[in-house]
Amino acid sequence: MPKMDAKNAVRYLMQVSLRKFSFAAEDSDETISVNIPEVLDGNYGMYVWPCAVVLAQYVWHHRDKIKGQCIIELGAGTALPGVLAGRLGAHVTLSDACHLTHCLDNCQRSCHANDLTGVKVIGLTWGQFSPEVLQLGQMDVILGSDCFYDTKDFEDVLVTVKYLLEKNKRAEFWTTYQERSSRRCIEHLLDKWSMTCRQVPLASFHADHPHLAGSTLPGDHNIQMMVITIR
Repeated sequence: MPKMDAKNAVRYLMQVSLRKFSFAAEDSDETISVNIPEVLDGNYGMYVWPCAVVLAQYVWHHRDKIKGQCIIELGAGTALPGVLAGRLGAHVTLSDACHLTHCLDNCQRSCHANDLTGVKVIGLTWGQFSPEVLQLGQMDVILGSDCFYDTKDFEDVLVTVKYLLEKNKRAEFWTTYQERSSRRCIEHLLDKWSMTCRQVPLASFHADHPHLAGSTLPGDHNIQMMVITIR
């Protein structure tokens, strides 16, 4: 999407609402809430979609593991998973396509809405390697929700992930996607780029509920959780 002019920027700001997501432990009274500015307009790509909520639940489930870890979120948009990781003590970088300046601005707003400081926000277009991307340090976890939406982007996503995984071969790509067609497959691309994928059952991290983090998931959402690593 091209950069918004002043008129559209005002229209955008008038549509921003603050949405609260709450996560609770299954075996204790530990809880945390995250506030996310979102726009209820699909044209902006700034809505918190179900895949982001499920990925955030996975981050919450692994909150002890990610504390102190270096994490980057790809295609962050509203940045719910990445902001939650930051709230849980991770060192976070949020990213979205270089030309989507409104998404990058919203990543900043998400951080401010949660009094989260020290988070880097960078332009990172899948499949492109700008100096800023090449200067990224090692990442322990890569996050991405619904990155596998448009088939034309699949290989660009995985090329970017492969580059980041090569910097730290013990790193993992945590990603959720909504199964929209059986024809959409990444197995051949994973094989091409020497990566492997592990499916994670939603029930294993308490994400198999119709109400998750204070939001209602569609009854037939077909969301899948995967962990991708380098071979």
